[in-house]
Amino acid sequence: MSNPQQQQKQVAAAAALRFVEPGMVLGVGTGSTVNAFIDQLGDRASGLAGAVSSSEASSARLAALGVKLIDLNEVDGLGLYVDGADEANARLELIKGGGAALTREKIVAAAAKRFVCIVDESKVVPVLGRFPLPVEVIPMARALVARELSKLGGRPVWREGCTTDNGNQILDVHGLAIEAAVDLESRINQITGVVAVGLFAARPADLLIVGGPRGVREITAAG
Repeated sequence: MSNPQQQQKQVAAAAALRFVEPGMVLGVGTGSTVNAFIDQLGDRASGLAGAVSSSEASSARLAALGVKLIDLNEVDGLGLYVDGADEANARLELIKGGGAALTREKIVAAAAKRFVCIVDESKVVPVLGRFPLPVEVIPMARALVARELSKLGGRPVWREGCTTDNGNQILDVHGLAIEAAVDLESRINQITGVVAVGLFAARPADLLIVGGPRGVREITAAG
């Protein structure tokens, strides 16, 4: 990772800190930009009631700061979820799952009132799909799902050696230009054997914070 890109991640992460309130249960995602966010929590960490994390890696990082880890089943919902993305468009639709945590990320996002997505400038694209679309699958259904994904126009590739925190496998779908993200998300969800698809379109981000060479810009669903 280039140093400028890391700086962009840092400033995007810092801009999300203002949404962290004392006493809240914070939803936290996975990835390098989220790591930057966790590392900058500082005194805010001790003021949290706890956190719901989307991955074992993020849980370990939060625990090291003394943040209480809470099972999502123990709370009615979350006021805030902060996560990154592998790609984002102007409608705040996302591709996620490069870190193989997409299913848990989707669950935490669904439980959150506000989803703040933090990215560096390179992640913002006019059309989703340059980054291969991750699909988490039940292992015995991998070949079945791959055949169905091929019918949708993509080229699925098994991410060998990768097992998700849920014990499943990942197919990365190459060669897609995703113009109708909500429709494609629905179609992939209906394939038997699919656990989750890394399209966050039916429930997109509410705010996209982009770290760039000139600082931070923010994109909302209204533009």
